[in-house]
Amino acid sequence: MFLTRVLTAAILLAAFIAALFWLPHALFALLISAVIGLAGHEWGRLCKLGGAAAAGYATVCGVLCFLSSLLLVPALWIFALATAFWLLGAPIRLARGQRAVPAGLEIAAGCVVLIPAGLAAILLEPVELLMILGLTWVADTGAYLTGRAFGRRKLAPVISPGKTWEGVVGGAAACIIYAIIWGVFEPELRARIQGLTWIPFLAAAMLLFTVSVVGDLLESALKRRAGAKDSGRLLPGHGGILDRIDSATAVLPVASLLLHLMKAA
Repeated sequence: MFLTRVLTAAILLAAFIAALFWLPHALFALLISAVIGLAGHEWGRLCKLGGAAAAGYATVCGVLCFLSSLLLVPALWIFALATAFWLLGAPIRLARGQRAVPAGLEIAAGCVVLIPAGLAAILLEPVELLMILGLTWVADTGAYLTGRAFGRRKLAPVISPGKTWEGVVGGAAACIIYAIIWGVFEPELRARIQGLTWIPFLAAAMLLFTVSVVGDLLESALKRRAGAKDSGRLLPGHGGILDRIDSATAVLPVASLLLHLMKAA
C-alpha cells in the first residue's frame, strides 16, 4: 500500500508540474476545473446525492470554476468569502461533531470549498501555486511522520481518530522551516521580508497551516458522517480526489488573499 501511495503521488506530481508550466493557461484552467468537477462529484456522493444529481452537482462546480476564471469575477471577494468560511464556518461545523447538518447546507458548503480553491489555482502564478501547495505537502508529511512516531493525544477522536496533537506540532514545525527557506531563497519574498516583517510572514504561514488542518478535518467529518473511509477510488493508495486536495482547498484561497494584501502593502 505504501509503495502504491508513493508511486501514485510521484506520477500526480510530475503530471501536475508538467501541466502547470507547459500547458497554455486556458487548457490549464480547463484541467483544474475538471479536477474541481471530479471533487464535486465525490462531495455530492458523500452528501448522499444520487448518480444523476451528483453528476449535475459536479458539472455545476466545474463549470462555475472555469467561468469564474474566464469572466474575471471579483476574485478577491471570492477569496475573502472562502477565508471567512475557513476561519469561522468550517470550525463551527467541526464543533458540531457528528450532529446532523442540513443536507442543503452541506451541499452548498461544497461550492464554497471547491470553487474558490480551483479559481485560486488558476489565477496564481505558477511558482506561487507550486510554493503554496508545497507548504501543504510539507505540513501534511511532517504531521504524518511525527504523528506516527510520537502521536499519543488525539486531535479530534470522533472525526479523525488517526490525527494527534503531536502530529500537529510536527506539521507546524515543518511548515515554519519551509516558510523560512521560502523567505530566504525566493527573490521577491527576500526583498520584502526584512527584520520585523518576518513576524507577520511566519504568522501567515501558521495561519495557512491551521486552515490546512481545518480543511483536512472538514473532509474527514464529511466522510465519517457518510460512513465512508475514502472519498472515492480514483487514485490508487490515496482514495479519491478530495482525499488528496482536502488541505489545499482551504489553503489556496486564504493564501491568495494574503498574497494580494502583501503585494498591495
